[in-house]
Amino acid sequence: MKTNNRNKKTSILALVETAMMVALAVGLELLCQFLPSPWAYGGSISLGAIPIIYLSYRRGWKWGLSAGFVYSCVQMLLGFYVPPANTFLSIVLCVLLDYVLAFTALGLASVFAAPFEGSGKPALRLAGYIVGAIGASALRFVCSFLSGVILWDSYAPEGMNVWVYSLVYNGSYMLGNAAIAAVILFLLCAAV
Repeated sequence: MKTNNRNKKTSILALVETAMMVALAVGLELLCQFLPSPWAYGGSISLGAIPIIYLSYRRGWKWGLSAGFVYSCVQMLLGFYVPPANTFLSIVLCVLLDYVLAFTALGLASVFAAPFEGSGKPALRLAGYIVGAIGASALRFVCSFLSGVILWDSYAPEGMNVWVYSLVYNGSYMLGNAAIAAVILFLLCAAV
């Protein structure tokens, strides 16, 4: 009976922590919207991914994925952009690539960090947190990159290859997001 109560308390604590991290992610995202942005068609430097990635480290990929999914739903509620094609399929792909898969993927950071956990060396464990932040950010980038190629291709300047355009456009802010997340998570995890 005590084990059952302990598991229940742990699950409730994890649920509350997940809700707090999603709320923090949304708050940081909203705060970052006040920063000037050179990206006219969406995307920005944001700190919103950091709490989702951190939760993945603390609670594992299952909790990370659930937090990322809820965060993606809130992102859609705060501002959903309909792709130019405006067909049912393009809207479904937009929901999946620009929101659900992209933000849910942030919860997989612990999967990338896991190989570094078992070493027993603090420096390698901290390196794992950097790898986790970059790996999860890379998955998010892949989703945005594919969305740029498939859905937002009409925004590419005339004569420019859509693959190059999507790579440059999405890479210009995703690289910054990944670097900021890696540095902040490294410092945060080193302090804990």
